[in-house]
Amino acid sequence: MAEPPQMPVLQKPPGYKDPSVPVQPPPRYPVSKPVMPPSLYPKKKRRGCCRACCCCLCVFIFLISCVLVLAGAAFYVWFSPRIPVFHLQSFEIPRFNVTVKADGTYLNARTVTRVEVKNPNEKLGLYYGRTSVDIGLGQDGGIALGSESLPGFIQGKKNVTSLKVGTEVRDQPLEDGAGADLRSGQRSKSLVVKVAVRTSVGAIIEGWKVGRVGVNVECGDVTVKDVEGGDMPKCKIKLLYWIPLY
Repeated sequence: MAEPPQMPVLQKPPGYKDPSVPVQPPPRYPVSKPVMPPSLYPKKKRRGCCRACCCCLCVFIFLISCVLVLAGAAFYVWFSPRIPVFHLQSFEIPRFNVTVKADGTYLNARTVTRVEVKNPNEKLGLYYGRTSVDIGLGQDGGIALGSESLPGFIQGKKNVTSLKVGTEVRDQPLEDGAGADLRSGQRSKSLVVKVAVRTSVGAIIEGWKVGRVGVNVECGDVTVKDVEGGDMPKCKIKLLYWIPLY
């Protein structure tokens, strides 16, 4: 009797897994952290320290400002400081000659000027640095009659000081036509006087000299006739050489 034909053995397809065989889990490898370069490391924050320093500095400045303001207010209330007062006391021209020569017109003149300085403070003395005085004629003082430098001086409380200034010019050239105007003004005493004082002033408190600031003083815009008639015009004062005070 013939044997039945045998069935061919089927081959397993690729990727076939036998369900009866237990599945082995894949091996686990340790995860390593990525290494960063030193330049990318985060910097330590110092904002807290800087902020504290700024706060302390602001508080310190505020306290110092408060102390200075209170001290200034107390000083002003107690001493009632006032600026000195300047007046053009007198102006004389003992010699005034206008000479016309072949090469031009020349002026020879001598002047004597007095400037009154008054300290109106009852509790403060004043002290002055070296004082420079310029004398001129005209609205702008364009015709210079010389200058003199005076030494510094001290004023007591409620004191009045008179500064005497003597100047002289010789053979000073004049512009064309100015000689005739000067002669006419001299005869009629209508020449306009201009006196400029440059000095510095500080306070004296209980014998101590405190500070000193520069001042410019302008006296004038009056005629010789007015001054000789007894007028004593008040001078204009500029603190720190440019801040006007009247």
